[in-house]
Amino acid sequence: MSAEHDPAQRVAIGISFGNSYSSIAFTTAEGKAEVIANEDGERQIPSILSYVEGEELHGGQAKSQLVRNAKNTVAYFRDFLGQEFKSIDPTPCHQSAHPVQHESTIAFKIRDTAEDKENEVTVSEITTRHLKRLRSSASNYLGKDVNAAVITVPTNFSNAQKEALNKAAKEAGIEVLQFISEPVAAVLAYDARPEAKMADKIIVVADLGGARSDVAVIASRGGIYTVLATVHDYEVTGLKLDQVLMDHFAKEFLKKHKSAGDPRENDRALAKLRLECEAVKKALSIGTSANFSVESLVGGIDFTATINRTRYDLLGNKLFAAFVRLVTHAVEKAELDPLDISEVIIAGGNANTPKVASALGAAFPESTTILAPSTSATAINPSELSVRGAAIQASLVQEFELEDIEQSTHPMVTVTPHLSHAVGVLCISGEESSGIFHPIIDAETPLPVRRIAIIATPKEGGDVLIKLAEGSRHIKVTKPEPKPKKKSEDDEDDSDEDESDEEEELREKTWKVGKVLSEAAIKGIKKGGKVEVQINIAADLGVNAIFREVGGKGGVRGIIQPPKATQNGSA
Repeated sequence: MSAEHDPAQRVAIGISFGNSYSSIAFTTAEGKAEVIANEDGERQIPSILSYVEGEELHGGQAKSQLVRNAKNTVAYFRDFLGQEFKSIDPTPCHQSAHPVQHESTIAFKIRDTAEDKENEVTVSEITTRHLKRLRSSASNYLGKDVNAAVITVPTNFSNAQKEALNKAAKEAGIEVLQFISEPVAAVLAYDARPEAKMADKIIVVADLGGARSDVAVIASRGGIYTVLATVHDYEVTGLKLDQVLMDHFAKEFLKKHKSAGDPRENDRALAKLRLECEAVKKALSIGTSANFSVESLVGGIDFTATINRTRYDLLGNKLFAAFVRLVTHAVEKAELDPLDISEVIIAGGNANTPKVASALGAAFPESTTILAPSTSATAINPSELSVRGAAIQASLVQEFELEDIEQSTHPMVTVTPHLSHAVGVLCISGEESSGIFHPIIDAETPLPVRRIAIIATPKEGGDVLIKLAEGSRHIKVTKPEPKPKKKSEDDEDDSDEDESDEEEELREKTWKVGKVLSEAAIKGIKKGGKVEVQINIAADLGVNAIFREVGGKGGVRGIIQPPKATQNGSA
């Protein structure tokens, strides 16, 4: 009986299928995600296929063929799945097999058999061959036939693209249990760690990928993830970082060997230059300097050079700044402020570049944790984040019937009502007219929800009025007072000094209390006592609250008209 009809027969893995690299992972009996290396020891497997006299090469072996066998080497094909030819950008494929129109889909003209003739192989067939190789590597490693997977996709992957990927996977003998968006998989990888503490937070997942950049703002509420905003860019990419290095070393070569010609104008030299620059970029992620060395770059001339990280950071400065703008734009699109962001997870291979993390760190307050190898000793390898999340998800759903999985991810189920405002309480005692707002349930929390909070009351105790209210977050900006100018003989020097000493404006989160939903008076609270607040908001938006002194009996109950709710899923 097949895995499709009998969940007990499933052997499921996680697959991260990227334009540049793919990876595979499984979950151990202890619930830990492990990334699987292929037969060549690669954990990051280039999403490339190459054909030499009918023999199929895959991954790193195929990538090396970009130098001498580019026309029969297929790369950067994932985003072509389920697309029309007129809507694709073939630019990344300039140094490999070019995409061509084939009926209603896209294909590559390659010699993929021992015969000396070109065949048109569709992008769907290329994807199937790629997935077969990933499946084979996973099966060999695990010692059993892998037949199911959770596969990661970008947040803007259309239904047509998912259908095309599902069909290609089926042809490769893989039952797709679920598609999981790459940023959600990255968050899941962090939240599944044993030491992780489940807390309501807002996370930015920033992925500076090879052929595209993707940023997502995600609200995590009680282990439920809601995508608030996404931004995608095809200009700010890792390939552009490679290009910056390629231009640098090409100019260095021309300084010494002008008569040999520009290596960027020779296809074979360009391929060598590109491969070595990617290796240099990776070396600069872990070391402060790197060597560039290519045999017979142009006209039989061997070329070696060195570059340090400071120089590389300067060369890539515009691109790093553009990536930071992309991330801050995503936060603005979610109608949030950097102060609202608890964590920034930097994903993808380029996240290993320390400058990416430091540039993003400068755009967020100190209260925001930047999760990248250069800023956090406990950071997960950014290249493995999405595949680890996919493997964890696969272990969670592999025992369910496919129909049940599909129903649980149907829009009718997943698009749930969400709170549009935070709900919290004010504690007012004595002659006070207003108290401090304590948020208990954050905005964007899916319903139904139940929360219990312990709130400190004024130290003197006595009678306390509790107000249950909606709250909206505001950013309070305090500008520093201008310093009095000191008169000096040298006015110019002084003015420069004053500018450098000028303090930055202070930005802090404050709460503005909106609609009061309910009030309850609790009498005779002990000195230094605390109040327990229990709030239940049902799926039908009915609100039930109980207020009591901690350690006290009974309590005051309030049935409240629901706050305004919004439908999630439109981000």
